[in-house]
Amino acid sequence: MELLEHFRMLARYNRIANDRLYEHCARLDDAEYRGHRQGSFGSIYGLLNHLLLGDRTWMARFAGGGASTPALNTVLYDEFADLRAARMETDAQIEAFFNAMDGSFLSRSLPYTNNQGRQYEEAAPVAIAHFFNHQTHHRGQVHVMLSQTSVAPPSLDLHRIINP
Repeated sequence: MELLEHFRMLARYNRIANDRLYEHCARLDDAEYRGHRQGSFGSIYGLLNHLLLGDRTWMARFAGGGASTPALNTVLYDEFADLRAARMETDAQIEAFFNAMDGSFLSRSLPYTNNQGRQYEEAAPVAIAHFFNHQTHHRGQVHVMLSQTSVAPPSLDLHRIINP
């Protein structure tokens, strides 16, 4: 599988995995959704907001913007329904972006300043790999947090989602 096709597969996986994860998170009451848990950003609420923030930041960079990095704990949407709608819209944009991408994009460099003020420049393939890895990493953390509630987490195995 060539690199572009691999990234397109990951964009599709991202959308489906997020749909499954949000479907299960929607079953939580507000206290469980916002409740403090061990792990990054302290709650399912915090993690889901961070994940959307990261995706939007990297997508802005892929589009030629996103030179600065917002605070990583920025809450984009306080209400779950609003966050879910924004997640679905962003995932559709991610999938469309990668489906339209041509090979020349992979030769680009992406300059940015991280949240600590350090300047970086990433080769596009490395940045894209990080983008998808970041998503998977934090979905896994939400999966663990869900397992600590009365709502069982969904299966998020890539090979079962892409080839059901």
